[in-house]
Amino acid sequence: MSSKKLYWSLRKVAHGAAIAAGYAALGLSLLIVFEVISRKLFSFSLQGVDEIGGYVLAIGVAFSFAYALVHRAHTRVDMLLVKLPASLQALLNVLAMLLLAAFSVFMLWRAIETLRETLEFDSHASTPLQTPLWIPQGLWVIGLGVFSVLTVLLMARAVMLFLRGRNTEVNNEFGPRSADDELEEARQDYSADIPKKQQRSNAQ
Repeated sequence: MSSKKLYWSLRKVAHGAAIAAGYAALGLSLLIVFEVISRKLFSFSLQGVDEIGGYVLAIGVAFSFAYALVHRAHTRVDMLLVKLPASLQALLNVLAMLLLAAFSVFMLWRAIETLRETLEFDSHASTPLQTPLWIPQGLWVIGLGVFSVLTVLLMARAVMLFLRGRNTEVNNEFGPRSADDELEEARQDYSADIPKKQQRSNAQ
C-alpha cells in the first residue's frame, strides 16, 4: 500500500473513530443520568460507571488526536508566527511537525509497553467490573497508533515540501488555521449539505 493510500485509509479511520467516540460519550452521558436518578430515587447503583467513563475518555481522546491532526485543530500559538517571513514560517511549521511526530511515536511506544505488561501479567481492574485491562488498553493503543502513523506521514510530506522550496504549500498545509480557512470549510460543508436537503424535500 502506498503512503498516499495509507494516509487516506487512516484519515477515514480517524473520522469514523471520532464519530464513534462522540456516540460513546453520548451513551456515557445517558448512563450517568440513569445512575444519578437510580441512586437518588431507588438507592440502586450500576457499579462501574466511573470506570467505564475513564475508558471512554481515554479511548476517545486517543482517536481524537488523529482527527484533530487531520483538521489542523491542535492548539497553535501563532501571534508571532504570522508576522514572520514565509520561509521562516515554513521552517517553524516543519519543526512543529517533527516535534509532534517524535512525541506521538514516544506516546505509542509507552502505550505498547503498558499493554505488553498488562498481557504478561493478565491484569484486571481492581473494581467491581474486574475488566481485563487489555481490552481498553488495546483500543487505546490502536488510537495512538493511528495518530502516530498519520503524524509521521504528514511530517515526511512537510519535510519533502520544505526541501523542494515549496514554502507556501508548507504553510498552507501545516500552518495554524486562519479565519479564512474556517470560513472556507464552513462554506464547503454548507454547499455539500444543499443537495441532501433538496433530496429530502423532493422525497417529501
